[in-house]
Amino acid sequence: MISIQLCTYNRAHLLGRVLDACFEQNAPFDSYEVVLVNDGSRDATPEAIEAAKARATCAFVVIDQVNSGLARARNAGIERARGERIIFIDDDVLVTPSFVAEHLRSHQRQPDAIVRGGVINTESFDALPPPVWGIANYSGNFFWTTNVSVPRARLNAVGHFMESFQEYGWEDIELGLRLRFAGTRSILNPRALAYHLKPPPRARDVDGMVRQAQAQARTARELYRLHPHWRVVLATGDHSLNRFVRRTAARIVSPALLKRKIGERTSDRVLSPAQRRAARALAGAAYYAEIDAMHAAEDAR
Repeated sequence: MISIQLCTYNRAHLLGRVLDACFEQNAPFDSYEVVLVNDGSRDATPEAIEAAKARATCAFVVIDQVNSGLARARNAGIERARGERIIFIDDDVLVTPSFVAEHLRSHQRQPDAIVRGGVINTESFDALPPPVWGIANYSGNFFWTTNVSVPRARLNAVGHFMESFQEYGWEDIELGLRLRFAGTRSILNPRALAYHLKPPPRARDVDGMVRQAQAQARTARELYRLHPHWRVVLATGDHSLNRFVRRTAARIVSPALLKRKIGERTSDRVLSPAQRRAARALAGAAYYAEIDAMHAAEDAR
């Protein structure tokens, strides 16, 4: 009836726990399957997968491919999935026991709809908050692959993930826009609950945050080229007023000043709250600097 589809890359330390939660559902074992795409991981992911196969209580399909990015990996998973509906999660998401049953229940009520499940961010899988979703956890995303399900027929009608998105960001938003423009309804079921791991950033994570923000800026421009729509402008923040404000802010609080506030960026130390704010500001500055650079290059052409 439904397939849980997830992709993984170099997260062997999380994967076993994530898969066990998918296996430990109170839905009938023959009502769902788990489809995992290993996107060219270079760590102990193959060993984690082999161990998980012995524990699987439902159909468990594994696809290995060279590292090709999330959009292509998602599409490989869709092609192998047998479910009439597909639930997308990430490899840092821990689903609750009623997860599959709640997605199915919502689809029985609204057969053609997207179902958005509830997501609670947590700093650790070992100290989970109570499994009660509240408005503080609300996300306005129409189609967010941390926890969302969709009828297979709807996916086939609009096409799958756009494989031109080869870097981080926006590939799920782009597919969501096509589903929205095709008239697909989106409903929220907060009882289809999952925990999303958001560990406190460490000093060694900061440079990666900056690189990720720059990649997200590039895919934001790709999103706008595909869909020059006001929803994209608002989602990406890529409009002239916002870019002006960000440039002004960067002159007042320069990236160099933010880096000094963060300190060294190679150790395993957890950032203080002030340093976390500085790291987020540094990543934000990198995002808009990359956006500005792309606008300049487009204007020069």
